[in-house]
Amino acid sequence: MSQNGDLLLQLVIITIGLSYFIISANALTASGWTKAHATFYGGSDASGTMGGACGYGNLYSAGYGTRTAALSTALFNNGASCGQCFKIMCDYNSDPQWCKKGVSVTVTATNFCPPNFDLPSDNGGWCNPPRQHFDMAQPAWEKIGIYRGGIVPVIYQRVPCKKHGGVRFTISGRDYFELVLITNVGNAGSIQSVQIKGPKTGWMPMSRNWGANWQSNSFLNGQSISFMVTTTDGIVKTFLNVVPSNWAFGQTFSSPAQF
Repeated sequence: MSQNGDLLLQLVIITIGLSYFIISANALTASGWTKAHATFYGGSDASGTMGGACGYGNLYSAGYGTRTAALSTALFNNGASCGQCFKIMCDYNSDPQWCKKGVSVTVTATNFCPPNFDLPSDNGGWCNPPRQHFDMAQPAWEKIGIYRGGIVPVIYQRVPCKKHGGVRFTISGRDYFELVLITNVGNAGSIQSVQIKGPKTGWMPMSRNWGANWQSNSFLNGQSISFMVTTTDGIVKTFLNVVPSNWAFGQTFSSPAQF
């Protein structure tokens, strides 16, 4: 190979390396470990966890399964934490009687655990501020704790979400009110902001209606719809024409793209 060829090859390798570094640098990395407590709800099949304050509906069909949790006020952040993933371990050193040693489980935030100010924070008001608390789906909780314990001390860290397939958009409105549920978000899991666009419009900001539901008051009937989504770690992705022009109320559209 000529000297020019060698130089070109080196530049290609450097460019690929820099591109990989930029992608890796933007990706969410696991946080440090923090102490909290965890209880469980929803029954042994987690059927009682369906729905919830994030709006994901049927957690089985939405792809979240039984490894989910409701977050206390201190963690829920008025819905901004919906979709985030947490690796949780029972704190065996603090409670060897009810903790399973050396086992962890990763859960997705799908619900809100409301405070109960009629009960003290250390005796029933587990989700009262400023407590950091996870009310986990029972199958997930039993991965790390012994059923009779009921509540256990835990340590947790926020971790990147690993999802199968692309981001999904469910349309639940029309005319001058588009309500869009955004699910199956990888990496950060949670969304900071969303913009919406039709072929006859520019980019328009959406507002969080509740949980993972975002709303727009634009008339987009009969138009294909694009979204620009920013996750809470600052990564921006554009989903051009992910919703076709013949969309209808209640339909879900999957993108091949993922964070």
